[in-house]
Amino acid sequence: MNALYSMLMEQGALPPCRCTVSFVSMIRLTKINKSYRIGQHALHVLRDVDLHIKAGEMVSIMGSSGSGKSTLLNILGILDQYDSGDYYLDETPIRALSERKAAMYRNRFIGFVFQSFNLLPFKNALENVAVPLYYQGVSRRKRNRIATSYLDRVGLADWAEHLPSEMSGGQKQRVAIARALVARPRVILADEPTGALDSETSYQIMQILEEVNQSGITVVVVTHEHDIAERTHRIIRLHDGRVQTGDPVPVRQ
Repeated sequence: MNALYSMLMEQGALPPCRCTVSFVSMIRLTKINKSYRIGQHALHVLRDVDLHIKAGEMVSIMGSSGSGKSTLLNILGILDQYDSGDYYLDETPIRALSERKAAMYRNRFIGFVFQSFNLLPFKNALENVAVPLYYQGVSRRKRNRIATSYLDRVGLADWAEHLPSEMSGGQKQRVAIARALVARPRVILADEPTGALDSETSYQIMQILEEVNQSGITVVVVTHEHDIAERTHRIIRLHDGRVQTGDPVPVRQ
């Protein structure tokens, strides 16, 4: 059992480890369609997308530019609505939610990690990690204590007072992962999490995401990098808005 996972479990910060992929569905999409109106025409971005991701899985989504990856991730993250079909998140129907209810489900279920990190430039690492707790109404003292523990778990306790401008890309991404974990989500959605990083740093970030997954959290990684996708359990390929395959990845030695 790896170091990060051990620390998370010891302090009760993550759900109990399943250690294997569950048969329980975490994400289930059926016949999802999404289009955008451009003048007199409709641009169909997703077409009859069927997708099933089990609790505890780590999957990657690949596809060329314009294949619908970002739109699909936005729907999974309850950042965008779909036109037709069904979306169930942990068996909860996600459909035509008000912004307040969508925010509630995002806070309850989902943590986000982005290629551009999306850190607040005027807040230090500790304050960035604590942001989700602020919106949950956690007191300043408690959220700083919790945020400090998460920074420690990604190896950045000594950088708590540093601004994003004072950190490397890898350090900023680790802060972003700590922020995604601090609200104890059921699912991590990572959009090109290694796209702005060098190979060695990308390897370290994927190690952290693998450790997070081993704790029982479902991880979905959108990537265009084959070596990154091959570190997940399954590769889902999108082409022209349709799911083409969901190939299992051979077990690495």
